Amino acid sequence: MTTVLVVEDEPQLLRALQINLRTHGYHPVTAVDGASALLAASEHRPDLVLLDLGLPDMDGVQVIAGLRAWTQVPIIVLSARHGPEDKVEALDAGADDYVTKPFGLEELLARLRAAERRSAVAPGTPVVTTADFQLDLAGRKAERRGEQVRLTPTEWRIVELLVRNPGQLVTQQKLLLEVWGPAYAREVQYLRVYLNQLRRKLEPDPARPRYFITESGMGYRFEP
Repeated sequence: MTTVLVVEDEPQLLRALQINLRTHGYHPVTAVDGASALLAASEHRPDLVLLDLGLPDMDGVQVIAGLRAWTQVPIIVLSARHGPEDKVEALDAGADDYVTKPFGLEELLARLRAAERRSAVAPGTPVVTTADFQLDLAGRKAERRGEQVRLTPTEWRIVELLVRNPGQLVTQQKLLLEVWGPAYAREVQYLRVYLNQLRRKLEPDPARPRYFITESGMGYRFEP
């Protein structure tokens, strides 16, 4: 049974999420503030986290940072904050998805299923080796010229989608849907920013990419 840590300080919503998650085969563990959320995560090792940003003791972004210090558990933010800057901050901190309140139950369940699929490590997860860098997809480790390279959780999701389809076009829409979710299906500028970051970290000449190729107006391709 998939364990879901639900971090929410609004009692009615917390109760509703507990009931609905149990009904759909999940095992919910709850926390009402950031400190208890971090403690519950270390004790229960959840498979997924549903996290409200407006907590009484700390901002939810701080909770994301605390979790990302030791775990890659998928984190889905549930927040009444609708501003793009709030979404970008949470995603850059390491959140996997962002759902604005109010939300429908079916949408939330679909986001949970998508997060489960993305986090499942397939047998024989490859280590990708090129002349310039090495990527261990299972261990989430990157190395370039003998030195460790730190990739953010968002960068790892983009890299994994591309390198698992070598030589194939991965469309802008597929990347946006898989990495950020349906609410970001038209935010192509996100891709430009993150691909530029990846190239600076991995490409020998970021201005003339050898591995992460742009197919103008369509998407991106990884050439091993």
